[in-house]
Amino acid sequence: MKLHYMLRLAFKISLFILLTGIISFAGLFLYIWPQLPDIEELRDVRLQTPLRIYSHDGSFIREIGEVRRVPLKIGEIPPILIQAVLATEDTRFYQHPGFDWLGIARAAIGFIKAGGVSQQGGASTITMQLAGHFYLDRSEITIKRKIMEAFLSIKIERELSKDEILELYLNTYYLGHRAYGVGAAAQVYYGTTIENLTLTQYTMIAGLFQRPGKDNPISNPEASFNRRNHVLNRMLTEGYITKEEFNATIAMPETASLHLPAVELEAPYVAEMVRLKLIEDYGEDAVNEGYKVHTTIQRVNQSTANRALRKALQEYDQRHGYHGPEHHLEITQEMNAEAVEQFLSTFSIIGNMRPAIITSILETSVVAQIQGTGRVEMYWEGMNWARRYISENRRGPEPKSAADIFQVGDIVRVMQDEYGQWLLTQIPAVEGALISVDPNNGSLLALVGGFDFNRSKFNRVTQARRQPGSSFKPFIYSAALEHGYTAASLVNDAPITVTGQNSGDVWRPQNDNQRSYGPVRLRRAITRSLNQVSARLLEDIGIDNGLQHLAKFGFDINRMPHNFTIALGSEGISPWESATAYSVLANGGYHIEPYFIERIEDYKGNVVYQANPTLVCDTCDEQPEQTGSAPAVAITPSTADAEAITQPVGNLSPTPEHPDQTRQYARRVVDARNVYVINSLTRSVIHDPGGTGSRAQVLNRKDLSGKTGTTNDQRDAWFAGYNSSVVTIAWVGFDDFSRLGSTEFGSRAALPMWIDYMRIALADIPDVIKPEPPGLINILIDPDTGRPTAPGTPGAFLEIFNEVNAPKKLNEGEDSSVIQDLF
Repeated sequence: MKLHYMLRLAFKISLFILLTGIISFAGLFLYIWPQLPDIEELRDVRLQTPLRIYSHDGSFIREIGEVRRVPLKIGEIPPILIQAVLATEDTRFYQHPGFDWLGIARAAIGFIKAGGVSQQGGASTITMQLAGHFYLDRSEITIKRKIMEAFLSIKIERELSKDEILELYLNTYYLGHRAYGVGAAAQVYYGTTIENLTLTQYTMIAGLFQRPGKDNPISNPEASFNRRNHVLNRMLTEGYITKEEFNATIAMPETASLHLPAVELEAPYVAEMVRLKLIEDYGEDAVNEGYKVHTTIQRVNQSTANRALRKALQEYDQRHGYHGPEHHLEITQEMNAEAVEQFLSTFSIIGNMRPAIITSILETSVVAQIQGTGRVEMYWEGMNWARRYISENRRGPEPKSAADIFQVGDIVRVMQDEYGQWLLTQIPAVEGALISVDPNNGSLLALVGGFDFNRSKFNRVTQARRQPGSSFKPFIYSAALEHGYTAASLVNDAPITVTGQNSGDVWRPQNDNQRSYGPVRLRRAITRSLNQVSARLLEDIGIDNGLQHLAKFGFDINRMPHNFTIALGSEGISPWESATAYSVLANGGYHIEPYFIERIEDYKGNVVYQANPTLVCDTCDEQPEQTGSAPAVAITPSTADAEAITQPVGNLSPTPEHPDQTRQYARRVVDARNVYVINSLTRSVIHDPGGTGSRAQVLNRKDLSGKTGTTNDQRDAWFAGYNSSVVTIAWVGFDDFSRLGSTEFGSRAALPMWIDYMRIALADIPDVIKPEPPGLINILIDPDTGRPTAPGTPGAFLEIFNEVNAPKKLNEGEDSSVIQDLF
């Protein structure tokens, strides 16, 4: 009887507990279920993936973004890695409904012991971890969170398949050092793709899911090694590996090291331009949307531009003397090579220059320990340039021995020449810029915004506004041709005083050598870069007429001073603006705008952005009257990505079914005859004796045109040069506008950079001058008078004229007023 009573009581208590549990569960279900988020968000989740930037030929330039991720399909993930993760994180993943009551009970015990909050997580299933990862606050682990995880996991398992859940888990979890997902972890820790790893590497990655920030193999190798071995033990227990595999693997050392994306082409200033453009048009999240941006940059051009700029700035720097060591370290007997190397590691590599410490000094050589290289001997030929810097115009005496230059312990910069010899160098304070574009469509071929991006992110191609000096003169001469002047017009190169609009404003331009040459032809004036002639031309045609003509080249005339100083390039412009303007001359008179983004692909590989630039076409039947000033680009977002792409890049229009039907042609802005004559004049700058750009004759090409530029007190040095295929602008100067030195003209400071670049950039481009447009005529003229002359006249040569204002042959007694003289 008593036993029967006890059984009934036990049954009632059990039934009460069961009913209470069911009612409680139902109550929790009714309370929590409506609050749960839509799981469809998981199905359509867009994994944060970094922006990757490439050159036109596919060379990798840079990866930008907060995360590193390589999204993988479940079928692309090796089964052995999946087994390693399941053995460690959730052995019954493919059997349970999404949660584990034992894990929840374990969390409850921890909750009670900790007085309401437990920092020891229970045995959460992979589905529960995924639920917490995407939807819940992970700052602390509480009973409420565990219950929410359980219900969320039920909902997730109802709407996603097991493989979909596991794929999300393996792609989204943070695994240390900005790596999200197993694909990124393989690259970050082993520098390869996931399918190329070994068992020991798979188990290391599988062990990262617990404490990736602290216990990864870079931050804590010992903890990571122990965790890896724990994963191996779990795999052995679960029967995923044999005892032989376990013994062979557990004895292997850990081989992980930090692997950053291998840059194939150095173009950091271009990469930053891409980043800023995508953020401007797509928003801040653009760098994490997995876009692949293919730029217009050509690998050979860009690498050549990098070398040319650094060489030019280093040569300038050495011409002006040695500034002394960068730092000094007192070397003691206790300091071994390892200690010295550790000290050197605190110095960054700048450009192509490594830090080194002088360890011993001989008569005409030194021994230096170079960062990452070891000890080498440097010889006299690589250091004898190092006269002491005094000022931009003065140096100390020539050194007689190495001791005149160094002390033991000096931290200096060194670089290797083409023969592998180490040379003394120094970080130049002077800066430079180079931009190269295709004038027939505006595509950017190369851009270098400074000596070293890590030292200064200021992009001097796009952000610096510097006086162009005489490199501005071709546009003034073009305006003069527009108003009746010819290449043979005589202008008096004599002192001139120009009065400004305000009373007392007086300007007296002078030539660089302070000399005057009297009446000179325009061709000779631009060849010798005579300042007084440019001033007289603008004074004669008028400022308003000059400004209106300058606007045709893309210059913002509202920003320019309304006075005659613009004749000598007094208004600051950027090298980018200069390249835009010179492209009008190079392409025969059409306005194009440089552009640098060729194509954008989304994270799925769909092309969502395709450049459709304005093209120069001399032979097309019709040239539509349009601005032709922007790189029109077409975007066709896929349905899934339509919301992500809300702002266009540049001027965008829907991608047409037949792109040829919407091809955009550049608008003519300057008469073809005018441009041809200017190009002929600027060829003389290079090819005529005494031309300021004559050094470029070393390229042995007849199709080159260009103009040097030097500003007052030699604060800026330019060379702008081109043919019909490539326009390149080179600039040298100090960011603080210091003087370059009394002998540092554009022909000496900037032209060598241009030559070194163009030697390679033009290597495969035919040496051809564009054909003469209709309406031009060649007339034999007297070099002294600029007037038509008879064959046999000493020095006579053929000059090119626009038929509209070409001089007529003068017979005795004829009026000579058709010859334009300005005195």
